[in-house]
Amino acid sequence: MTSMQSGRRRMLRMLIASGALGAAGAGGVISRALAKGDMPPGVNRIEGSAEVNGRPARIGTPVNLGDRVSTGKSSQAVIVVGSDAFLMRSQTTIEVGGRGGVLSEMLITTGKVLSVFSQKPVAIKAASASIGIRGTGAYIEVGLAEVYFCLCYGEALVDGPGMSSKLVKTTHHEQPLLLTDDGGILRAQPGPFQNHSDAELIMLEALVGREPPFMKDGQYPAKKY
Repeated sequence: MTSMQSGRRRMLRMLIASGALGAAGAGGVISRALAKGDMPPGVNRIEGSAEVNGRPARIGTPVNLGDRVSTGKSSQAVIVVGSDAFLMRSQTTIEVGGRGGVLSEMLITTGKVLSVFSQKPVAIKAASASIGIRGTGAYIEVGLAEVYFCLCYGEALVDGPGMSSKLVKTTHHEQPLLLTDDGGILRAQPGPFQNHSDAELIMLEALVGREPPFMKDGQYPAKKY
């Protein structure tokens, strides 16, 4: 076991023991994985079904740059690609790309995905929206009529057809956006906080040996999500 793997196991055990991840949901998934000694990269967890490049995936299936990952109905998956981690909801499809072993591009074709990235530029494409981020946590839903984007923390540049680029900076989910295509022009409007949690962000960051910046010495801030 590498020192990074040992460190993230210790962090996850500490968070579960403290109750930060709860008894079910993300905490339950990680608790079961720790109990089996099973914390692989690539496809880290599956509930239901998932595919990598159109082939059925299982825990431990590698996910490499250039791969396409999708989840089935009533399913979710956690995947780890290098220093980045993703929680994919039901019926979600993403493609990850880059060069030199470093993820720098991500296409979200359908569905809902929560992502945490290390300190590097990443270009995300979601419908007609282009989102440039660096070292952030972000939650994105691609719907039929709009894209929901919550920059959980960090900095992002949102762009699209006919719109002026919008710089977003947050520390704790302050500016969720609804991105809608209005006659070929992408418009950004304030949106609600929805469908993702701090516990899930903590879990994803712990898988790659980090903790979210909204935590201080392993503790939540006063305002929690």
